Amino acid sequence: MTGAMEVDHVEATAGGEVDEEDVTVLEDALKHADELPVGSGQIPYFLKVIENNELTGSKASQLKERAVYDLTRAYCAAQQYDQVVEFVTGTSGQAFLSTITKAKTAKVVRQLLDIVCTAAPEAHTMQESVARSIIQWTEQEKRSFLRQRVEAKLASILFVQHKYVEALEICDRLLHELKKLDDKQLLVETHLLESKVHFALRNLPKAKAALTASRTAANAIYVTPRLQADIDSMSGTIHTEEDDYNTAHSYFLEAFEQLDQMNNDEEAIIALKYMMLCRILDSLRKALFLSSSGNVGIKSKDESVDMSGLLTSKQAIKYAGSEIQAMSAVAKAASNRNLKEFQEVLEQYSSELLGDLLIKHHLHVLREQLLESNLIRIIEPYSCVELSHIASLIEMPVVVVEKKLSQMILDGKLHGILDQGKGQLVVYEESEKDRAMEKGLQVIANMDAVVTSLFERSQALRTVMM
Repeated sequence: MTGAMEVDHVEATAGGEVDEEDVTVLEDALKHADELPVGSGQIPYFLKVIENNELTGSKASQLKERAVYDLTRAYCAAQQYDQVVEFVTGTSGQAFLSTITKAKTAKVVRQLLDIVCTAAPEAHTMQESVARSIIQWTEQEKRSFLRQRVEAKLASILFVQHKYVEALEICDRLLHELKKLDDKQLLVETHLLESKVHFALRNLPKAKAALTASRTAANAIYVTPRLQADIDSMSGTIHTEEDDYNTAHSYFLEAFEQLDQMNNDEEAIIALKYMMLCRILDSLRKALFLSSSGNVGIKSKDESVDMSGLLTSKQAIKYAGSEIQAMSAVAKAASNRNLKEFQEVLEQYSSELLGDLLIKHHLHVLREQLLESNLIRIIEPYSCVELSHIASLIEMPVVVVEKKLSQMILDGKLHGILDQGKGQLVVYEESEKDRAMEKGLQVIANMDAVVTSLFERSQALRTVMM
């Protein structure tokens, strides 16, 4: 009985010592580091905390984890990015990582990579180098779970660098592994990234298929509002390409509302710009019968383009700035159908408008279609007109007008010829289609199908009889 009491007393004393572990040394070191400006001066203090192997309690582990994150920020501030990799793979980092669980290690390493990417958002080459070094380390340590997540981050970095082929290769390899493991969360993110890469390559069917796979996987798990906003934004992008502007606007609105609630103003503005783009394109399509494919009719008798309701007063006040001014200027120029004003807006707000892939593509298509619409409206009263006169009315160089007219003639959008010797455009009247010829060609095509079918059946019968 006495022995049992002694054992209990020893265990209680030991437990008390662990719970009341004195971490004053670590706290003092962190306090001294916090008093210094972020940079190389803090590094020795953080390393002192991390390399302390005597204190191993839960509170000490929390302080060491904080020191690891602060050390990474100090390395980034001093632009010593290679030291981050050396720390993770070196003695100091390994000594700390060996004292925590593998799940905790994965969280710490991913957080370090996120800190590096946040500290230098434009240094994509450096980010790629750090990610590849960490992947190499995870392969040596046989940490598959962590490797997959760092590879997903690497694929997103390559996507930003426009290295689409490499990003797709990583996505394909990841998806093959993730489908076996049934890791839904990473599966949603990888399919979404795959959709973005295919869209950047202008492969709309594959982008749509990848997005559908992402949404299917997302329905089975809880998805964070941030990721759901990304999925909704990508859905809106796909529908914009398919000329379904109302559906696209509703998806962008969903994404905007979620980003607005999270106070993520930077990405909320992008979603708001996409909403305005959809309203502009939808209004012009109703007035001019335009589409992103450029093959729909150009002539229109509707002189009004309704651009009302682009923004609510609350949105306009909260997100007022050059981004919103740029889209409002585009809407004004498009409603006036003034190509010169439209081009001036593109030049004035080039960074706000042409830096985004979706907006750049649709504004380029919109510019070409407005040019065609204006040219046909000017040419319509004439049977023969000088190119210089057309150029003066549309306020564009003669060379540009001549090139566009020749393209329209070749595309069958304009019936006429260019007399370059005289510098004139000769316009032909549109003749009525010969319906008898169309019906005759259709009859011949049907007869060909019947004869081919009978020939195939006769061959089958011969084979059976033999």
